[in-house]
Amino acid sequence: MADNTTPEVPVRTGPTPTSTLATIRIAKNDRKRRPLPRISGKLLTGIIIVVVIALFGILAPFFVQDPRFSGNDALLAPGDGHILGTTKLGYDVFAQLAWGTRGSLFVGVVAGALALLLAILFGVLAGYFGGVVDEILTLLTNIMLVIPGLPLVMVIAAYVQNTEGLGPFARSSFLVAIVLGITGWAGSAVVLRATAKSLRMRDYVAASRVAGERPLRVIFVEILPNLVPLLAAQLIFGVIFAILGEAGLSYLGLGPTGSITLGTMLNDAQTGQAVGSQAWWWFIPPGALIALLGTGLSLINFAIDEIVNPKLRLAPQAARNQRKANREGRSVSENGAIA
Repeated sequence: MADNTTPEVPVRTGPTPTSTLATIRIAKNDRKRRPLPRISGKLLTGIIIVVVIALFGILAPFFVQDPRFSGNDALLAPGDGHILGTTKLGYDVFAQLAWGTRGSLFVGVVAGALALLLAILFGVLAGYFGGVVDEILTLLTNIMLVIPGLPLVMVIAAYVQNTEGLGPFARSSFLVAIVLGITGWAGSAVVLRATAKSLRMRDYVAASRVAGERPLRVIFVEILPNLVPLLAAQLIFGVIFAILGEAGLSYLGLGPTGSITLGTMLNDAQTGQAVGSQAWWWFIPPGALIALLGTGLSLINFAIDEIVNPKLRLAPQAARNQRKANREGRSVSENGAIA
């Protein structure tokens, strides 16, 4: 006997918001037009800023005088022979800025790479293996999260720098980068753990595990390639954290003394009473360069976030359509157009 029962039809509990429909439709059209997101203004601006500063830090030191040369007149204002003037000890500020940019970039890259490596170790492994491994690694991550970052960095830096037997390495920029790297990975580990936990349940990962692939091969071949945009964003975040952290440590007198960074320039300006001497050219250029570098890296980070999460890229357009429709007293259709 045939079954004449009417199949159940799912009932909508309420109308879908027009802004949501517009966002979905814009996303579909966006995917049809472009398989990959186009370069946004944020990304282009951030890349230009970072590349210009990086080239300045890499190339300029070859064309300036010794940043420790004190034969110049003290506290000369910017002018002929000294683009950014001189310090209280006669150091050329432009030469110090060039070497300081290179030093800060070195600290940022080393610390950011170390923090990313530790985040992968604690985050991805915890998310993939689960169980006891997840509990242990998550516990260590949570401990690092609840400890205040700046005081921890200050304590470790002060302790290591006063340790006997390290010699010049005790106050080197490389050691400061290591300290910043081992204290700045916890936040990234949390993000990577959640994403790795989600990827572990995908079909292609399950197929690799069923096929008998080793866990490390699954992680490096199946998991990490899908985390590349997220890893790039976390690396940039680590570089920003390290550059600002080094500047803070140096300003407090805990930074590297064996090398020049933008932070040590600010510390020298503070101890040399640059503000009281009205020597603005001594402290404004390094401070402005730190802010500009942080802005460029942040713009790149925001652009990568939009690539990883298309809703961030498409929501502004849907919101503009919704505001325009509200002003004109109309509604927004599913395709994102104003009806």
